[in-house]
Amino acid sequence: MWWGVLVALCGAVFSGTAAVVQAVAARSVPDSGRGVHVHLLLDLTRRWRFWAGLGLDLASFVATFTALRVSPVFLVQAATSANLAVTAVVARRVLGTHLGRIEKAAVVAVCAGLVVLGLFAGRQGPSHGDAALHVTLLVAVGVLAVLGWLAGRLPPRAAGAVLGLLAGCGFGLTSLASRVIDPSSVGALAADPATWVLPGAGFLAFLFYATALQRESVTAATAGTVVGQTVFPGLVGLLVLHDEVSVGTLALVGFLLTILGALTLARFGDVSEDTATPDPASPASTPGG
Repeated sequence: MWWGVLVALCGAVFSGTAAVVQAVAARSVPDSGRGVHVHLLLDLTRRWRFWAGLGLDLASFVATFTALRVSPVFLVQAATSANLAVTAVVARRVLGTHLGRIEKAAVVAVCAGLVVLGLFAGRQGPSHGDAALHVTLLVAVGVLAVLGWLAGRLPPRAAGAVLGLLAGCGFGLTSLASRVIDPSSVGALAADPATWVLPGAGFLAFLFYATALQRESVTAATAGTVVGQTVFPGLVGLLVLHDEVSVGTLALVGFLLTILGALTLARFGDVSEDTATPDPASPASTPGG
């Protein structure tokens, strides 16, 4: 199980670095106002930071998928939430942010929480869920799409916060699908509804997160994403997939330490328009634009 945690932490390094890169890229695209628009992703494809962030995200997904094959969902998702500690370090290097006493304490909390989780989390449950769960996960993708459309019609700042939370739920769905699918054969994968959750939920999560970064500070967007991708799938793992905890109270303490520390560090993803490096492909940096 420990090696699964280490792999998940590698994924956190990738995604934490990607957060800063994606924030700069998303802010370089003019916001189209209310709504969630697919063409945002098309605009981002013309920016090299988008491809750099996408590559890091794909590496993070592979690491998380691998970790979920051997470790409990809530343990892997808590380890993944440590990406905000990575974001803090990268933001300090790239954006000139600084760690205060509270933030340094938050880094310690994240690390301590992960150690406690690793010691007392227990084993991954033997269940991969029944057919009803797999279908439910696919239906949840459709529900997520509807909720995202409704959230996009909210005032910009409210939309950013809600879309950040929904993006986290989308990433959580991809984690649950990674946990329950049977990769033993191509036929089994193609016939499993959970397989199709991966591209569907992943696409929606990426779109919602990019939109949230346009309309709200990275603080609010990332904080919601952390909650959505950690708490929701973690509870499903414990209650439905029967993941185990050897000492439940201590595991809960470790889980809360990690999440609270991560949320405290979320503000280090902030990219203001004064500190962000203009993207050469953005309209603002184009002569006459």
